[in-house]
Amino acid sequence: MKLTDADEALLSLLRENARASTAELARRLQLSRTTVQSRLERLERQGVIAGYTVRLNEDYERERIRALIMVTVFPKQMPAVVEALRGMAGVRSVQSVSGPWDLVAAAAVPTIGEMDELTDRIGALEGVERTTSSLVLSTKFQR
Repeated sequence: MKLTDADEALLSLLRENARASTAELARRLQLSRTTVQSRLERLERQGVIAGYTVRLNEDYERERIRALIMVTVFPKQMPAVVEALRGMAGVRSVQSVSGPWDLVAAAAVPTIGEMDELTDRIGALEGVERTTSSLVLSTKFQR
């Protein structure tokens, strides 16, 4: 689906602050409030905006142990592995990637022991051939 420049600008503002009021968004976009409200409703109806979420403060996140876990999956096992990862509370997102791994899972847990346990659980999943993990030291920026 084709988005207008105004739609893209609206989405950019929502990425910064999904709780911004319609009036604030309209002021920053230099559009009427009703125009912004109509655009939001259309983007939601079309599925471009799937929901609104919370972004945690970096100071809070810094206290958590975060890792990127690269996963190699045996052939034809991808759907089952992805579903199992979806059920693990410490796994925040999973991307399918090209290259030597099939998936990259972003994980965050309170302690290094819990990260060790999580990576062991992922490695033990039926359909997982192997995993490689990298701890996240810091996030330079996020949009």
